[in-house]
Amino acid sequence: MKSSRRKFIQSATAATAGVLATSCTPQKAPVEDAAASEDSKSPSPIRHNPIGVSTYSFWQFNGPKENVSIESCIEKAAAMGFDGIELLLVQMTSEENSYLQALKKRAFHSGLDLCGFSTHQGYLRPDKDYRDENIKKTIHQIELAYKLGIPTMRLNTGRWGTTKSFDELMANRGIEPVIEGYTEEEGFKWVIDSITQCLSKAEECGVVLGLENHWGLGRTAAGVKRIVDEIDSPWLKVTLDTGNFLEDPYQQLESLASDTFLMQAKTYYGEGKWYTLDLDYARIGEIMRNHNYKGYISLEFEGKEDPDIAIPKSLELLRKSFYYLID
Repeated sequence: MKSSRRKFIQSATAATAGVLATSCTPQKAPVEDAAASEDSKSPSPIRHNPIGVSTYSFWQFNGPKENVSIESCIEKAAAMGFDGIELLLVQMTSEENSYLQALKKRAFHSGLDLCGFSTHQGYLRPDKDYRDENIKKTIHQIELAYKLGIPTMRLNTGRWGTTKSFDELMANRGIEPVIEGYTEEEGFKWVIDSITQCLSKAEECGVVLGLENHWGLGRTAAGVKRIVDEIDSPWLKVTLDTGNFLEDPYQQLESLASDTFLMQAKTYYGEGKWYTLDLDYARIGEIMRNHNYKGYISLEFEGKEDPDIAIPKSLELLRKSFYYLID
């Protein structure tokens, strides 16, 4: 029995050695093929920017916000293939911590980053009590962003309030008269002083404030840049909106690109609610690459087409347009 088993092992070992010897014999052609195969598997020299979508895109203030819940926006964004979602504060139905944590949990389980927090406030008033109230409001919003685990929050300068309605403001291309008896220079002082008072809370919570080009003193890139440069804080950067420059958009986007912490990209399928911009996203993508922007692009769909149709088309457009070279 032992002799038979010994012979079997010897013959099996010899056979295995023969296979290994054959398989390990150098062959020129296969080596060349392997090298070609390795080249084909080498990493791409580019990486795409992560693309998020604002919950605003699904709602656009059309009807009661309860009709388009944040929860439903999260589920749709995940199903459409987005990387993240930007929450619009006024669309949320509560500020209770249990609600905030439920949203954070839902987004994580859906595979989405909470990539931005879009809020409203304003400091463009001579009334100090008004400004103080908005400073307090902003600090509260920063704390909400912290509870949600969101790293950046959209900030506004506010508007002068001399235009009766937003529709009228849009009809006037965002241009609004200064409050009678005051100057734009005073307005800059109010805004800079107010934002400065919010920065210690932003640093404490790890939430970068992104001043948006969003009417008021933020209507132009020069206005946004003046405020950001004068404050000169790592906790104040720019939320750059592609759709809020109605004159010389590419030049103005370029001037703020290096300070951008989050980009909001508007599309207008089915024509815009207030206006339609024919934006060249290939060109905008190149501008951002030139400034080494690697952060999130957050879609703000502002057209009249069905969002369930237009938002996936917008995602495809942004995926093609925004990428950067790997270091």
